[in-house]
Amino acid sequence: MVFTHPTPAWLKAVKPFGYCLIFALMLLPLLSLYPVDKGALGGLNLYFTPIFVFVITPILDLLMGHDEDNHSPEESKSLSASNYYKFLPMLCAPCYLLLLVWSCSVYTSGDLHWVAQLGWVLSIGTLGGVVGINVAHELVHKNTAAERFCGGMLLSMVTYAGFKIEHIRHHHVMASTPEDPSSSRFNESLYSFFLRAIPGNFYNAWAHEAERLRKKGLNPYSFLSNELIHWYSLSAAFAIILTLLFGWEGLVFFLAQSVCAAILLETVNYVEHYGLERRRLPNGKYEKVTPKHSWNSTVFWSSLYLFQLPRHSDHHAYASRRYQVLRHHEDAPRHPYGYPAMILLAILPPLWFRVMNPQVEEWKKAQ
Repeated sequence: MVFTHPTPAWLKAVKPFGYCLIFALMLLPLLSLYPVDKGALGGLNLYFTPIFVFVITPILDLLMGHDEDNHSPEESKSLSASNYYKFLPMLCAPCYLLLLVWSCSVYTSGDLHWVAQLGWVLSIGTLGGVVGINVAHELVHKNTAAERFCGGMLLSMVTYAGFKIEHIRHHHVMASTPEDPSSSRFNESLYSFFLRAIPGNFYNAWAHEAERLRKKGLNPYSFLSNELIHWYSLSAAFAIILTLLFGWEGLVFFLAQSVCAAILLETVNYVEHYGLERRRLPNGKYEKVTPKHSWNSTVFWSSLYLFQLPRHSDHHAYASRRYQVLRHHEDAPRHPYGYPAMILLAILPPLWFRVMNPQVEEWKKAQ
């Protein structure tokens, strides 16, 4: 069952400006930093960013309703050509770099109790998932070198550059099949999924890049040719610079926020395709990916700062379509709540199965 009511018209009217919420989100750690003292309880305010994303946002999703509107072909063409929508995700790359360096200086300042340090890592790691990976996801799908570079840079800042290759060359080809480690299976818990998805991401990224280079007669381990080596070298450069600037604690912070971001990304992967399967055809291939092979969501609020990632069904059916013109499909399976709430459900497998297994069974009956 989907609990939904339409988003008020006045809110939809400000939707073009709503995508700027991503920058307000990056300011939350700064706003939560003061006042803070060196005691354990004094650092609890540094948990505000994940509290906002995973507690306050689901409430706002319910209050602001669902936006099921689709643009006309003429509107979509005009919006797709707009530089405003193009540059917003690209601007996230330098903004996150500044946030990363500044937040590392805060972590290593010596002013934070370990309770506050943990909250700080969770806060920046949450933004690493929302900005460093989700925004990168939008950018790496695009056809300009500048957008793809910004996407790779964001992924390098959370040490998850393999996603740039694995997601496009493997996940989008094999989504909702047993051959895709990034598609969760029916009755598979989030934690079992992690054990398969995270190693699978790295393995498939290297395998696809090696295959690409071998077909060109190039050495898969060449620094000049291998895209993965480029991006992971950039991650290593970030790690070295932060270590030189802030000591070994700077390295710990960089790696810790990267781990948080990667876990959040894989949790999102888990909820996006849970239990959905493409049929294998008589010729041994799988049926074409359609909107029915991804879970969809049309919540208004969180979709704005997620650049409409929850309209995932349309994204998989038309991967190059820009975020501002992604469409709602009535025949796509729908999450009962927005992504932040679904992530909370996923970390509690019994509750997740209770909510989602009946939804999967309904989907199977309709096929």
